[in-house]
Amino acid sequence: MFMRTERLFLRPAWLEDAPELTRAIGHEAVVRMLSRVPWPYHEEHARQWIEGSRDPHLPNLLITLPDQHGRIIGVCGLHEDESQVEVGYWIEPGAWGRGYATEALGGLLALARLAGHKRVVSRHAVDNPASARVLRKVGFRPTGRARPFHSLGRGARLEAPEYALELSEADGPWDAPMRKAA
Repeated sequence: MFMRTERLFLRPAWLEDAPELTRAIGHEAVVRMLSRVPWPYHEEHARQWIEGSRDPHLPNLLITLPDQHGRIIGVCGLHEDESQVEVGYWIEPGAWGRGYATEALGGLLALARLAGHKRVVSRHAVDNPASARVLRKVGFRPTGRARPFHSLGRGARLEAPEYALELSEADGPWDAPMRKAA
């Protein structure tokens, strides 16, 4: 799957992306907020992630800047957790504060809806309020539940409030990339 948003291009990762992906995620401030990413992060980790099996209904996409020769600035994707479709994302520190996470997540949610998903959930580390703001901007709402996760990067269990989004609702914020393309 591929998705073009106003400023971003979301695309699958290829093996030749491993060095740049390693550069983009190679910040402790990023990895410490994630569950499945070890610290320190090495190019071999990137290769393993790229070569991992993929479900076409659960895409994991690089977030790239087309006007900067496709520079990788993050990843967004879907996966199953506890029989729910969960969204995850990260942005490199040099690209923080520019709305890229919100834009990428909107694009990913449009793809999720096209893939037939009706509901998606997400969590964030309790000490990551920026992620909570991103989730709310695209329409996620708190469920009132917390589902802790183990962070490989921190080597610790983190508290994580859960959010949910009903994709079956008409004209949500995740439809913007699709409305613009139409």
